[in-house]
Amino acid sequence: MISFTFRIITLFLLLGSMTFGILFLFLGSPLEAEWRFLYEFDANQPPLIAIILICVLFVSLLISLWMGAIGRSRELSATRHVKQLIEPDFTVKKKTVSRPLKKALLQANELIETQRNSLQRMTNEKAEASDKIIQERIIAERQRLARELHDSVSQQLFAASMLLSAIAEQEDELGTAKPTLQQVEKIVQQAQLEMRALLLHLRPIALRNNTLAQGLTELILELQQKVYFHIEYTIEEIVLSKAEEDHLFRIAQEGLSNTLRHAKATEVELLLIARDGVGILRIQDNGQGFNMETDKSTSYGLKNIVERAVEIGCTYKIVSVPGEGTIVEVKVPLGNKENREKTDEQKQLG
Repeated sequence: MISFTFRIITLFLLLGSMTFGILFLFLGSPLEAEWRFLYEFDANQPPLIAIILICVLFVSLLISLWMGAIGRSRELSATRHVKQLIEPDFTVKKKTVSRPLKKALLQANELIETQRNSLQRMTNEKAEASDKIIQERIIAERQRLARELHDSVSQQLFAASMLLSAIAEQEDELGTAKPTLQQVEKIVQQAQLEMRALLLHLRPIALRNNTLAQGLTELILELQQKVYFHIEYTIEEIVLSKAEEDHLFRIAQEGLSNTLRHAKATEVELLLIARDGVGILRIQDNGQGFNMETDKSTSYGLKNIVERAVEIGCTYKIVSVPGEGTIVEVKVPLGNKENREKTDEQKQLG
């Protein structure tokens, strides 16, 4: 209200000065003879100067109202654009705002987008860091459980197996009890296999700075000292990315663990070779196999294998025949020609 009144007074003074200037231009100096008609009083109408001043005041009022309406319209338009600044697809129509305001709005929108992207990146980094901490804690807890199981249950099973083997060798004293002890010995040995498979799940060997071939060789050499079946292996050095090596190594661990727990195999063959620009990882056993449609005992392990294979863009094949055995095969493209040439060179040097 104060600004509106001030605007009217300013316009009134401005228009009144302009009117006085026009009169001065046409009538000359304000002498009584020339200017008398402006303020002569008539009973029928007010002086002309009063009418002129009323008209000037009315025009000032109209102009002030018009300026106020324009100001409010621009204010509403600016408010609407400011509220739209947070929209990702913010645009300014050229005809609706002035060029300086448009430039300022676009700069503000760019700043908001930058801050939004920064906040999203910080949120994602925080979530990833939180997931990493959780995974580290899970791994640490699994390793602790693996150590406790190895130091207690696994050692006790091994001692029980040794005692049963020693008792079973005493043929004269056992008599008819020997078959029962042999059966118990087999149960203990199977429990040992289950325990070793569980330990392999809980405390998996990491590649660290080794290649996939080196890691698989170490894994097989360690398992050969602990399992009762024969492991045949052919391993070649293949150039892969870090993610591909890690996933293929975990797939091999999962496949061997399934064999330990479920297959009841006497022979296992592991193959890692490169042929025609494709890396092939194959795990094959001569165990009891299973019906893939109905047997769910190994579904969790197979699901992990499938998920890891798909994650790195590999093709996979799982074939199992009851009474014949199981084959798990994963194929990974070796990439460009340069990688294949490096693989061929490593094979020749090997």
